[in-house]
Amino acid sequence: MGKIVQFFRECYAELHKVVWPTRDDVVSSVVVVIVSTVIVALVLGLVDILLLAGVNLVF
Repeated sequence: MGKIVQFFRECYAELHKVVWPTRDDVVSSVVVVIVSTVIVALVLGLVDILLLAGVNLVF
């Protein structure tokens, strides 16, 4: 039981050493993820439309 208590004490101590990101850092990271997701979705949609047009042209 003592090792379990020691484990949680060490975890608690390590969490105090963590440098948590600021709100601005989190918001900017979320914006980057959303923008890049939209760009990738648009590119894949365009590729899908072009491939569909090519397949329809062949068949």
